[in-house]
Amino acid sequence: MSSLLRNFEDVNLDSKEPLEEPQRQYYFMAKCREWVKRKEKELNRPLTFSVVTFGCQMNAKDSEKLAGILEKIGYVPVEGEEADFVVYNTCTVRENANTRVYGRLGYLNNLKRKNPNMMIALCGCMMQEDAVVDKIRKSYRFVDMIFGTHNIFKLAELIDTRLNSRTMIIDIWKDTKLIVEDLPSERKYRFKAGVNIMYGCNNFCSYCIVPYVRGRERSRNPEDIIKEVEELVADGVVEIMLLGQNVNSYGKNLEEPISFAALLARLEEIEGLKRIRFMTSHPKDLSDELIEVMKNSKKICRHLHLPVQSGSTEVLKKMNRKYTKESYLNLAEKIRTAMPDISLTTDIIVGFPGETEEDFLETLEVVEKVRYDSAYTFLYSKRSGTPAAVMENQVEEAVAKERFDRLLKTVQGIASEMTGRMEGTEEEILVEEINSQDTSLLTGRLSNNNLVHFKGPEELIGKLVKVKLSECKGFYYFGELVKTDKNLIED
Repeated sequence: MSSLLRNFEDVNLDSKEPLEEPQRQYYFMAKCREWVKRKEKELNRPLTFSVVTFGCQMNAKDSEKLAGILEKIGYVPVEGEEADFVVYNTCTVRENANTRVYGRLGYLNNLKRKNPNMMIALCGCMMQEDAVVDKIRKSYRFVDMIFGTHNIFKLAELIDTRLNSRTMIIDIWKDTKLIVEDLPSERKYRFKAGVNIMYGCNNFCSYCIVPYVRGRERSRNPEDIIKEVEELVADGVVEIMLLGQNVNSYGKNLEEPISFAALLARLEEIEGLKRIRFMTSHPKDLSDELIEVMKNSKKICRHLHLPVQSGSTEVLKKMNRKYTKESYLNLAEKIRTAMPDISLTTDIIVGFPGETEEDFLETLEVVEKVRYDSAYTFLYSKRSGTPAAVMENQVEEAVAKERFDRLLKTVQGIASEMTGRMEGTEEEILVEEINSQDTSLLTGRLSNNNLVHFKGPEELIGKLVKVKLSECKGFYYFGELVKTDKNLIED
């Protein structure tokens, strides 16, 4: 735990607010906490909060930080949106994500009429769009504060500003080079955690809004990452997920550049850390050095998410992906040769503007050659503000849907075969939770990211145990706990 967290109680509210971060935010957390205490006394009950996350793992990690700040202020977490403080951490990758948030805001308005103490904050990628902010300002005037992706660390300061104002607070940064360390975070799991290693994206794929809402790439210093992971391990974490829009380009913009592979090698040395995962990898930046580090690692999980998006070199060019069908296939073969047991997963877009039947058949060919363990398949959806949205030769919806169905059938057939190749073997899993469908079972995850359901005591959650993969059910396994001296591989 950082000294800032240990000394949180010592913040002097009579002093002038600090200018340096993160000291400035701890000042406002302490200030807001005093307000929460007064409000709780007035209402004779605790104040509650709920952070609702839309979108990717980067958003989920941001939500942990938002929750951490709110808990430091004194709010108590609750399920659902009937709370005194509700945060919507939004996604804007697809247009329908925006529509979904607008729909939920109507529900929040009804809740706020019933609870005059309620505050509503909107943040995340969707808030980086001028048109969205303008619409909320005009049509959803009951919202208390709006901020974006670059300044979530300012939540306490924004709350303080709102408490001293009768107007909606809007604080949107178009970009930043600032990375604020040592902020509180409330993890979903005690035994595994996400760790941001970089923010933003420089790739500008023609269908993607992310570079416009997340900003340019900026990497955290390796020392800060290592320090965070060491603290997590000391707190009981055995598995970390390194997060970035393109982890393979990590470290290029640092004063002392370091490769992603070199960072992984340093993290491997941390005693007590058992598993390392990461996402997402851009094929154009995946190096031979990274393959070699993964091959020789005892901790990096045997799973690599490698988005292909399309199997057609012509379509990839229009997507601005900066690799070809041939180079992708060569890369996949190189990875498979180095690590025959690796699980490869991918993203595929069907119906991109100008995609012909021949282009689509090339995508099917890539799927059949690479043989993915699973694939996230998407029908192309126009995203306003991206080059692809105004391209000619938009594919008819019925044509795209028919291709999507063919792709899905091919992907699922291969994925079922690939998953089943481990049936009958004994493997190590990290036990994650009680099975949501059958509470008599526990659910764990293999190194290759496949799920295993098995009978065992709840005390195994968070532990690495060995199971026999008794039966493959297409995309997951039923297993049996292997009897060892302690029934545990790691304590």
